[in-house]
Amino acid sequence: MTQSFRIPSALALVATLFCTQVQAATPPEGGLEIELNKLEQRADACVTYLVFGNRTTIDLTSLQLELVLFDDQGLIQQRLALEAAPLAAGKTSVKLFEVAGTRCEQIGRILVNGVGACSSAEGALTDCLQRIEPSSRLSTKLFK
Repeated sequence: MTQSFRIPSALALVATLFCTQVQAATPPEGGLEIELNKLEQRADACVTYLVFGNRTTIDLTSLQLELVLFDDQGLIQQRLALEAAPLAAGKTSVKLFEVAGTRCEQIGRILVNGVGACSSAEGALTDCLQRIEPSSRLSTKLFK
């Protein structure tokens, strides 16, 4: 009879451990809004104004975005790597990026192609690209 009590206890222990691991791997709620708000021509560069809304509960210490710029015909113009952090949890921030050698009217759309690095004070985060919610106030589209 001792064996019959051990099997249900062992199953309960395995189920408890499995559920605990699933809960620990569940990411915190909230997205990372990125809005293309303004393009401004300055001499030989286009200044891009991006509004970041960190709707997570995590302060981001690094957020390296890989952006690809396309013209109106869909041809790739340029690839950029941008560091957007720090981004405080629950805060909206405006970041400006200069795209040298580019006229603003030449940019048809911008692709968030990937995330090179994403981390908090606790370490690297793996779900940053999935959290990104791109939008645009302009005819130039920001998408992923």
